[in-house]
Amino acid sequence: MKIAIPTSDGILCAHFGHCQQFAIIDVNQDTKSINKTEMLTPPPHEPGVLPAWLSQMGCKIIIAGGMGGRAVGMFQQNGVEVVLGAPGGKPEEIVSAYMQGELITGENVCDH
Repeated sequence: MKIAIPTSDGILCAHFGHCQQFAIIDVNQDTKSINKTEMLTPPPHEPGVLPAWLSQMGCKIIIAGGMGGRAVGMFQQNGVEVVLGAPGGKPEEIVSAYMQGELITGENVCDH
């Protein structure tokens, strides 16, 4: 399974639409371990582009700090589960905490 994390300067970016890159993390659901991390530069941010792009790459989950309701809907329409309110940090640490059921999320930091 692949999990997407929007990043800037190597750590989670508070708003996915403003990120520099996405960490695409391939995880083994059975062992709850990380197989591989790729850092990819997304296409230009326009409504609907990022949900389709991440879905086409096989991402099943996006973990973000914040996201507008319209974007959440677009991700869900593309078969991507959305986890919001994630704290800043290194993508691998966030995914590891998520896989272990230990990721503590807060408020959606986006208000549009």
